[in-house]
Amino acid sequence: MHKILLVGYMASGKSTVGRKLADVLDIPFFDLDDIIEASEQLAIKEIFKSRGEVYFRKIEHLFLNNFLNTHTNFVLSLGGGTPCYANNHEILQQEEITSIYLKTSISEIVSRLLNSNNQRPLVMDKDEEELTEYVAKHLFDRSYYYHQSKFTILTDGKTTASVVNDITNILT
Repeated sequence: MHKILLVGYMASGKSTVGRKLADVLDIPFFDLDDIIEASEQLAIKEIFKSRGEVYFRKIEHLFLNNFLNTHTNFVLSLGGGTPCYANNHEILQQEEITSIYLKTSISEIVSRLLNSNNQRPLVMDKDEEELTEYVAKHLFDRSYYYHQSKFTILTDGKTTASVVNDITNILT
């Protein structure tokens, strides 16, 4: 049985790696943001806009705990901020959880965001310099929480398959 949580900043590869890892392990993949959006029938950015971040962080915590209590054998991608609120970082240390931080450098994240069809509302209107500063500040603020994960995988310069291979080596 696997309860695998993928942690990391936006563009660290949580969803891409998570889907591939779930395929390799032949278990389901879930994305916490997708679960919240389906239940609330609103996009995350709309929840932030209409109900505020405090509301979002509260339901994010509730959905995470409910999911963990009702599911087994899965890969779950957490939102970039999930470990940083409501003591969610403590979940990363639970015995039955395999938590993995997909650690990606500032320059790699900025490159991925600039080279993608970026629709992320928090960063889509920023130039490279503004984006670099924004990412650097967030990574500094969130680093403690991300490092509560049981394992850390460096993703810079690696293919999805290589990161998945690194994770499967941890699991065996």
